[in-house]
Amino acid sequence: MKKISKLLLALTFAFSLSSSAFAVTVASWGGAYTESQKLGYGDPTAKALGIDINWVDYSGGLSEIKAQKEAGAITWDIIDLYGHNVINGCDEGIFVEFDFDKDFPPAPDGTPASEDFFTDMPSECAVGNILYSWNYAYNSDLLKSSPKTIKDFFNTQRFPGKRGIYGTAYTNLEIALAADGVKMGKGGKFVYKKLEEEGYVDRAIAKIKKLCDDPKGGCVFWSAGAKPPELLMSGEVVMSTGWNGRFFNAAVGEGAPIVQVWDGQGLDYEYFALVKGGPDEANAKKALAMMTSTEMLAGSAKYIAYAPWRKSSIAVMEAGEPWYKDGKTNMVPHMPTAPANLKKYFLVDAEYWADNGEEIGEKWEVMKASVK
Repeated sequence: MKKISKLLLALTFAFSLSSSAFAVTVASWGGAYTESQKLGYGDPTAKALGIDINWVDYSGGLSEIKAQKEAGAITWDIIDLYGHNVINGCDEGIFVEFDFDKDFPPAPDGTPASEDFFTDMPSECAVGNILYSWNYAYNSDLLKSSPKTIKDFFNTQRFPGKRGIYGTAYTNLEIALAADGVKMGKGGKFVYKKLEEEGYVDRAIAKIKKLCDDPKGGCVFWSAGAKPPELLMSGEVVMSTGWNGRFFNAAVGEGAPIVQVWDGQGLDYEYFALVKGGPDEANAKKALAMMTSTEMLAGSAKYIAYAPWRKSSIAVMEAGEPWYKDGKTNMVPHMPTAPANLKKYFLVDAEYWADNGEEIGEKWEVMKASVK
C-alpha cells in the first residue's frame, strides 16, 4: 500500500509540474492591446483547449528571443511582431514555417485560410493578427463643415488651421501623392510605383512642406500615439493624422468630438510567429490556429478598434452588433477593413520603407528643418 501511495504522489507531482511548466507563453506589446488579445481570444482558446496561456510584455524586435535561443533557454512560444521582424526571424531559423491552409482553419463557409485573410503574408512564418489604420481625424467643434477626402486634409482654403503630421516620412508620402492627384490603385500599388520613379519622393515632400508653410495651415509634428487626440482637443490643430484606435478611444471612450476620415487610409499590420523549439511548441501551434480563427479574431474587436485579419470576421461582428464591450457601440463602422472604409486605401509597403527609408529620411529631415 505504501508503494502505491508513493507512486501516486510521484505521478501527481509530475503531472502538476508538467501542467504548470508547459503553459503556452505569448509575448506581446502590453497595455490595452494585450488585454484585447487575452480577453478576445487568448482566454477563450485556453478554456477550449484546456491549456494555460500566459501573456508577457516585451519591447519588440528579435533581440530577446535571440538571447533566449543562444542561452539554450527559450521561454516564449508565440510572439507578436512587425512584418520585417518575422521575415528576418524566419530567414534566421528562429520561427516555424507554416503550411498555411493545413495549419490554420478555413472560414465558416469553407473558404481556405489563405483566401480568408485580408492580404498575403510577408513570410512563411507569419500569420496575421490585427490590421490598424493610419488615417486622419478632425475636431468637429472647430470646423464649420466636414472634411471627406484625403485632399481635404491639405485644403487650407476651405479648412483653415494647423495639421498634426507624423514626425517621419513613413506613410506621409503616400497620402501626399494621393492628395496631389496620383491614383492609388488597388492597395496603393500605383502610389508605390510612382514613389520608385524619379521626382515623386520630392513631389510628396514638397506637398507636405507647402502645407506646413501655408499661412492658413501649418504643421505640428507628433511621434507618440496619444498626441494626435490631444492636439485636436486642445485646439492646437484642426486635423491630424494618427492611428484609428487612438481616435476611437478618444471619441467613444471619452466622448471627444473627434471624427475619423477613412479616405486615403494606410493599412498596417501585426503578425504572430511560432518560436521553433519553444517550451510547448505542440500546444502553441494548436493555440495559434484557434486564436487566429474567424470567431476568435473577431473577439479581440470587442475590446479594441483594430480589425481582424480574417475577412469572415466582419460578418461575425455584424451579426453580433453592438459588438463593443460597452454593449451599445457598433464596431464594424470603426474597422479599417469595413467595406465602407476601403474605397481608397493603401497597404503599407514595409519592403519599400526598408529599402528606401534611410535615404528618404534624410530628405524629410531637411524639409522639417526648413519649415517656417
